Amino acid sequence: MNTLALLIGLGPLIGWGFFPTIASKFGGRPSNQILGTTLGTLLFAIVFNFVQNIALPAGHDLIFAILSGVGWASAQILTFYCFTLIGSSRVMPITTAFQLLGASLWGVIALDNWPTAMDKLIGVLALILIILGAWMTVWSEHQTNEHQAHLKKAVFILAIGEIGYWAYSAAPQATNLTGMQAFLPQAIGMVIVAIIYDFYHHFKSKEPLALVQVVSYKQIFSGFFFAFAALTYLISAQPDMNGLATGFILSQTSVVLATLTGIYFLKQSKTKKEMTVTILGLILIIFAASLTVIV
Repeated sequence: MNTLALLIGLGPLIGWGFFPTIASKFGGRPSNQILGTTLGTLLFAIVFNFVQNIALPAGHDLIFAILSGVGWASAQILTFYCFTLIGSSRVMPITTAFQLLGASLWGVIALDNWPTAMDKLIGVLALILIILGAWMTVWSEHQTNEHQAHLKKAVFILAIGEIGYWAYSAAPQATNLTGMQAFLPQAIGMVIVAIIYDFYHHFKSKEPLALVQVVSYKQIFSGFFFAFAALTYLISAQPDMNGLATGFILSQTSVVLATLTGIYFLKQSKTKKEMTVTILGLILIIFAASLTVIV
């Protein structure tokens, strides 16, 4: 692995590591957060396509790439909502664990990624460690009924959201596009969902449209972080850079930064014992993620 490949591979660590914390710091409702994030991603993608002279795809490829963005934005709305329930420092390890579980199971079922008995044994062990690690990051020393209720609700919602994240990853596989060619259509799909959700929420709750609120446009900055992470991951995963397996592992390190910045910058407090258990849980998640791509 050369130095340039490593630096690009760590792009998601910065982008996805700071993205949830910045989005939470700017605040607003989930409709503000998703609108600003997707607009920032769209602007980033337009500039990237212009600089790289990448044409917008057409037909079947365009539709599936847009559906990929629709899946991500739908899932991210649920994730933003869960921020309001238990905080980003607890949400990110859970959603990362669900995505790792989803990716691993998809690989086994659809791609036969664990062909031997030993592969299956190591893979199952990795999945158990992922679940254990996620549980450790949300463990509370002084549990209350309200905390438990919010945690159960968040876990259920994030499990549903995994369908959207799965679609984000799976839909482009039905096309002939490279990741960079799919980047702009994905961003278009994200913005479509954000605008539809904004109007839906407006008519349902009678709250102001996110489109006319300043905080939505502040969230564009958080969208730049997401877009930077997504793009550097696509580049990192290319065979002449880090490859899919190593690129994936490097991208998952973002959960550590996302969790710790949520705790320290957003004051999502934990006791000393909770902090120790959380760090051990994060180590387990990263270790287990490494196992899933070794087998």
